[in-house]
Amino acid sequence: MVLIYVHKITPRISYVFKHICKRILGCEIDFTSKIESFIAHKGSKFSYGKQPLGKELYFQSVDLLFEQGFNEVAIQVLPWEDTQCFFQVKNPNSALPFDVFAATFYLLSRYEEYLPHVKDELGRFEATESVAYVHDFLKDPVVDIWAYKFKKIILEKYRDIKFKEKEFNIIPIVAVSQTFAYWQKGILRSIGGGLRDLWNLKLGEVTDRIKVIMGLKKDPYNTFDFIINFQKTKKRKAIILFGLGDYSNYEKNVNYNKPEHREVIKHVSDYIDVGLKVSYSAISDVTILKEEKKRIEGIVNRQLKYSLCSFYKIKLPEAYRSFIELEVEEDFSMGYPEHSGFRAGTCTPFLFYDLDYEVQTPLTVYSFCCTPGSFEDFNNERMVKEEVISYMKKIKKVNGTFISIFSNGLFSELNTQTFWRLIFKFIWDIDENRKS
Repeated sequence: MVLIYVHKITPRISYVFKHICKRILGCEIDFTSKIESFIAHKGSKFSYGKQPLGKELYFQSVDLLFEQGFNEVAIQVLPWEDTQCFFQVKNPNSALPFDVFAATFYLLSRYEEYLPHVKDELGRFEATESVAYVHDFLKDPVVDIWAYKFKKIILEKYRDIKFKEKEFNIIPIVAVSQTFAYWQKGILRSIGGGLRDLWNLKLGEVTDRIKVIMGLKKDPYNTFDFIINFQKTKKRKAIILFGLGDYSNYEKNVNYNKPEHREVIKHVSDYIDVGLKVSYSAISDVTILKEEKKRIEGIVNRQLKYSLCSFYKIKLPEAYRSFIELEVEEDFSMGYPEHSGFRAGTCTPFLFYDLDYEVQTPLTVYSFCCTPGSFEDFNNERMVKEEVISYMKKIKKVNGTFISIFSNGLFSELNTQTFWRLIFKFIWDIDENRKS
């Protein structure tokens, strides 16, 4: 156990130090604001503040972790060893030249998303607005990199500290916006879709649509047996998130109440963990979210645990407060749809911190690093694999969790990029011999 002295133990202090020390590094910590207790402690210890108490291991702080609310913060990003950091400190006695604890909190809390910023047409915080994108460290899990540098410093001072290392992990995620391409779409939608395909001279799709509607062919988006059969031979487990929102300009899935739709979801849930792809409207309306939660739970007969926001729109903090109110445990929305990388700077699951209420919440946030949208400029299997391997190496180095988002339609015969099934298998198979 490591004792940490701070002159004031704030919720931010407790949150960020526990994330770095316990969740990333597996080290038990305790805090004290009493100088006498700190001096009397004979085991491993360090202080965090404006000035050291004496000649102890010391990390200088900036003001962020002792403040409340949010204000405009001056960010100056500078190179540091093989990475980058911000919140530089000046005291030569500090074991680190930057306050990486404050920097970690800034990224994990999504502090910058509370500040004024330009939103895109869907009301989302864009990657290009982030400090990570602007200063070119979006593709690095800097929080985890900083944590391991901090660990090295601690071990140089106290060699007998025990760290419980977490293991590299992979979680394949499949988001389902449309369970079917043609099946159960209704007369008007089927006729409209058929005429559109005919106008665009997609004669093969017109034929397939007719065959599916007549029950002569399986719907091309119903690729779930491919995922189920593949998982049966694997230790690693996938999660499939179904959209069950009402039909709108943003939601195009068939009605949740159609028996054939419910049957597919129930079939999938017998083999794979199932969650909710939260509709665009439900992201900002807890009443609608409650109804969608009721729908998925009624189909799979179990409590909803996993969520993913449609279009990866995270309206902070309202969306996450709604998830917490409805006892959703884990969310997979933390990332950018068109830019690969680490939106919160980490590849380790973390607890959401509510900046308005200054409290750590029970909602666990998983940060994905890539989607098919982030690979739009990659037109072949080799290019995608090289990018995936690049991320895998970075994440393995810090024993993090690799998450990539797929869709059921990506594995469909309608997709002209036929290599996505191979990419999905490739990701799932990596280090399968290790415990996942």
